[in-house]
Amino acid sequence: MSERLKIFNIVGARPNLPKIAPLLREMQRHPEIEPILVHTGQHYDDKLSEIFFHQMAIPAPHVNLDVGSGSHGFQTAEVLKRIEPLLIEQKPDIVVVVGDVNSTIAVSLAAAKLGIRIAHVEAGLRSFDRSMPEEINRILTDTLADYLFVTEEDAVGHLLKEGRPREAIHFVGNVMIDSLRLFLPLAQDSSIGQELNLRVADNWCRFAVLTLHRPSNVDSPERLAHLLSAVDSVANEVPIIFPAHPRTSQRLTSSRIEHHRNLRIIPPLGYVDFLGLLSKASLVMTDSGGIQEETTALGVPCLTLRENTERPITISQGTNLLVGTNRDKIVAAATTILAGKGKTGLLPHLWDGHASERIVDILLRNLP
Repeated sequence: MSERLKIFNIVGARPNLPKIAPLLREMQRHPEIEPILVHTGQHYDDKLSEIFFHQMAIPAPHVNLDVGSGSHGFQTAEVLKRIEPLLIEQKPDIVVVVGDVNSTIAVSLAAAKLGIRIAHVEAGLRSFDRSMPEEINRILTDTLADYLFVTEEDAVGHLLKEGRPREAIHFVGNVMIDSLRLFLPLAQDSSIGQELNLRVADNWCRFAVLTLHRPSNVDSPERLAHLLSAVDSVANEVPIIFPAHPRTSQRLTSSRIEHHRNLRIIPPLGYVDFLGLLSKASLVMTDSGGIQEETTALGVPCLTLRENTERPITISQGTNLLVGTNRDKIVAAATTILAGKGKTGLLPHLWDGHASERIVDILLRNLP
């Protein structure tokens, strides 16, 4: 091992950034650690990446692999090709990967073949739907990882059933909630409410938030139109703010789908502004995994527009309901919530803002 513990921290897409930010912040508190940030460039749009670096005070990456867009095979192959020489040259003591994007599995494959240890943050989450590329990434990364850091107890059981050794599994809590707790005061002072005419002085009007980005929901014009039909019905009751992912915006434009006047489609927001919106929403409708967790931590009712979720604790303990893509089910659930009869949730165990501290402590205690 080098004089300082050299840790490669890998990001590739926007959802990785709120997860890596608190880890980097904690590592920087320890002079015995040399944290190296590597951005694969899997998300290359400034609105999806650079604004998060600025708002979350994440230091500029030491290396950007500039992989860019492409198919799953292309992105995975390009990350493998570009990360391998860097790993050989830099010889990190361990690689930390987060989440389930293509960069996660690609860097894990390269590190494993070079005998470099791997820590997977958010290990053990399972949707049990292998049609989701993310599920394949999760399963394979967990097979390769030496340290498996989990956010909920169900994930421990999944990993044990898959034959992973108990000593490799560490229940540490949720690094996403570390970021949420740190930035929530700043988010609630954001001007986004005034900019969207949702807030006058300290008074917010009722509104809902919508996000859609999964290929299964937005790549089919028929599926997208069906979902927006349900959303339009909800928009009869409450204004809906829809920060549209670039791929979704492209589909909306190409499909020329008409939408309700109360459905306000806006560009993607930075982390702080979006968190400010989430914290004040009466209802959130989403197909995102991370937003299921954030709404549970905030106590905001969430409808997940998918047939499954890899984050079941947000349903069993949190504010999340899995409603699928059935129009009538979505509208009925939203109507119940807006009538003040939605479910209330509890904060899951160890979602206390200190997951990053636990992870860094375990790495320092266990790495020679």
